[in-house]
Amino acid sequence: MKTIGIVGLGDMGIGMAKNILASGFDVIGFDLRAERLEMLEALGGKAAKSPCEVGEASGVAFVMVLNGKQVWDVLTSDDGLLQTMRPGSTVIISATIEPREMRDAAAAISDKGVNVIDSPVSGGKSGADSGTLTMMTAAKKAVFDSQQDVLHAVGEKIFHVGEEPGIGQTVKAALQALIGTSFAGIFESLVLGAKAGVKGETMFEVFGASGVSSPLFLNCAKLIMERKFENTGSRIATMYKDLGISMAMGKETGVPLFTTSAAHQLFQAGISRFPKEDNWACVKVLEEIAGTKVQW
Repeated sequence: MKTIGIVGLGDMGIGMAKNILASGFDVIGFDLRAERLEMLEALGGKAAKSPCEVGEASGVAFVMVLNGKQVWDVLTSDDGLLQTMRPGSTVIISATIEPREMRDAAAAISDKGVNVIDSPVSGGKSGADSGTLTMMTAAKKAVFDSQQDVLHAVGEKIFHVGEEPGIGQTVKAALQALIGTSFAGIFESLVLGAKAGVKGETMFEVFGASGVSSPLFLNCAKLIMERKFENTGSRIATMYKDLGISMAMGKETGVPLFTTSAAHQLFQAGISRFPKEDNWACVKVLEEIAGTKVQW
């Protein structure tokens, strides 16, 4: 049985680790926080002292950290994965980073004779917990095919979007532009209705029965109306970072991103006012300006 490594045991990583274990694999993981290592051990995994130890023990290793700099450090530092991963083993970058950062990481991985899969994910904490993540996977077809059992341990909808590293991150950046602008539209429409005197329950029922209804709307609106802005698994900081990647890609490709830019600025305001809260907290910025509150 393969031993699967995972570096980064945050809300996403720990859920992925749980499902990898449930699929019958051995798991070894690393995180800078001792409490996260204890959580992994409670699930039945093994805690490592460094990414280097993860690489030595595993034939496949996920990297699920926050940004490109962290990915680079996990791979190439003196105690990084690439110090010990064997030729023919595989690194799966499931973090969301810039496409150019992914290409640089892939070059470093390939130089060691290690296979690379560029596979950012969508679905948030609930998807990680339930093993139903959507995965945008770029890899050589033979490598992609060889790791189907591992990918299906954490994902439900797995798309092979190309063979070149960075394509997976490119698809994710475009998707995040859509998700971020959808959030901004939801926040504005709910605040507009609330300020005009419409009951939250009415908006939830009517909007939820309309052509723009979606699991994203229903989950977002419900959390806002219940005033749940923390510990729901979708931090403002992550979406703000992701929208920054979308904006950078727009600049690189010469594509104007009018609504994405507005959403990015709303999340900038949100992270400034509520830095430790979740995406839905951005609605409070608009509520403060409008002098209203969205609730049942």
